[in-house]
Amino acid sequence: MAKLYFYYASMNAGKSATLLQADFNYNERGMRTMLWTAKLDDRSEMRGDGHAIESRIGLHAGAHRFSAETDLLERVQETHAVEPLSCILIDEAQFLTEEQVWQCADIADKANIPVLCYGLRTDFRGQLFPGSAVLLGIADTLVELKAVCHCGRKASMNLRVDAEGRAVSEGPQEEIGGNDRYVALCRRHFSEALGR
Repeated sequence: MAKLYFYYASMNAGKSATLLQADFNYNERGMRTMLWTAKLDDRSEMRGDGHAIESRIGLHAGAHRFSAETDLLERVQETHAVEPLSCILIDEAQFLTEEQVWQCADIADKANIPVLCYGLRTDFRGQLFPGSAVLLGIADTLVELKAVCHCGRKASMNLRVDAEGRAVSEGPQEEIGGNDRYVALCRRHFSEALGR
């Protein structure tokens, strides 16, 4: 029986690298996978390199892009009917809608294809992303990947910073960025940075 997995962490915990390693393992055994990432993250399109999923340590791969309108179940079923899929891997899963998370559950439950979702649990204010909230509620397996705060404790929070490195506490929940925009911190240092 296939399962729905949610691998969650703060920034810089290796979520994309872990996804790409899992993809490599399936492919090395001759199994076909389907990779997805959020259309919102268009950094690879801006670079023009086609690396839709890219880890900070240099691993990369092409992937399908999802937006709020994408019917993942339909797209997976169409592909699976032509050439059987062994696994679905989704990066930036925090940007999935509630309906899309349930579609992922249907892929696992009805099509018997494992779905591995990787994403942030919370945003720069410490609030759950909608997709992450549903994944935390219905995934068969939850796996926390670890990042490290500058103090050596587990980093579980994502601090958004401006161009000068100052903490940002207002703005849209969805804003793509790397080390230039986000810092992974433990809860204590996150709270201190926001003056809580």
